[in-house]
Order: sequence, then structure tokens, then C-alpha cells
Amino acid sequence: MRFCLLVMAKSPVPGQVKTRLCPPLTPEEAADVAAASLLDTLEAVLGTPGAVPVVALAGVVRREDVREALAECVVIPQRGQTFAERLVNAHADIARFGMPVLQIGMDTPQVTPELLASCAEFEEAALGFALDGGWWALGLRDPLRARVLQDVPMSQPDTGTRTFEALQESRVRNLPMLSDVDTMADASAVAAQVPGSRFAAALTRIAAVPR
Repeated sequence: MRFCLLVMAKSPVPGQVKTRLCPPLTPEEAADVAAASLLDTLEAVLGTPGAVPVVALAGVVRREDVREALAECVVIPQRGQTFAERLVNAHADIARFGMPVLQIGMDTPQVTPELLASCAEFEEAALGFALDGGWWALGLRDPLRARVLQDVPMSQPDTGTRTFEALQESRVRNLPMLSDVDTMADASAVAAQVPGSRFAAALTRIAAVPR
């Protein structure tokens, strides 16, 4: 089955990404962590059978390694003032592909091609809750159904539940729950799950820097 695998991503620019990791990290270190997370995510996306990789990107890419990875994807700009608006617009922009969509972010570097492929198997909709009360994955047979997100407050402890309720006109498959990376505790827990990843290596390098 062919499907669109949409990644909502922000360019890893110091001071603009992973600001909740600062302190203890510096803005530059937080950007390195974000870059590693994005690269691990894109590697999994590009290895997922049947996936058409699309990245909805905010910001200007300054890192060559990120630029090279993005060159293997369809890249579209994020549009909108709020995150909810950017989500709705990104799904609308990819509706032209005429495929179901599985949308994730760049904060779950522990995803694998096998996990993503299995999550893309749903009839009408799918939702993967995050441990913090949000969600990490959204599947829609019709990408235009994402318009229900317009009225869902994002980045709140009940965002996942309210998104699930907004989708109730569809049959919603529950996907595995994952932890995304918002805090240092999250980062350490996720790195422990993927010890050989770029993400874990970035945290190890940072931990070795004298404070």
C-alpha cells in the first residue's frame, strides 16, 4: 500500500528548537539534539516500505547533513500562525497526492520503518498517544479530515484526548504509545531505547562536555 508519510519539522537552528532543554543545554547543544532527532526520524521514514516521504518544514536549513537528508524527500513549507493551522494546512497541501497519510513529528527518533509501516494500516483514522498527554502520530484516509484539528488546543495535557474526540466521526485505530522529546528526562529515556542512534550519540557527546 502506498501512503504519504508526513513529517512536521523545524529546522534545527540554535534558539529556535528544543528550547525546553535549555538549561541545562546551551541553544547550540539543543539544536544538535534536534538535528540528530530529525535525522534519525528521516532515516526511518525513508526506509519505510510504501511510504512517500514528505516533510512540512519551518525555518531555513543551515546544516549540510540535514539538507542532504531532506533532498530525498518532498519538502513543503509550513503555513499558518498556530501549530494547529500549520497541521491543517500541511495535510491539505498533500491531499493532491491522493493517498492516505500518516503524520508524525521530529521528536520521536525511536521510530523504526517497521513501526511506521504497521501504523499506516488503518481503515479511516489512527492516533498514537504520547506519554505527556499529546499525540505523536496521526493517520487519516482523507488528509482533508485534518481540519478537525483547527479547534484542538495543542501542547496541552489533554491534546491527545481532545484530538481523539474530534476524530470520532471516523473509526479511529489506537496506535502504540510513545514518548516524544520535550524535556531532558524525555531525551534520556528515548536515548536509552535507541543506544546506537545519532540521537543517543548526540546526548553522549553533550554529557561529556565540562560544565
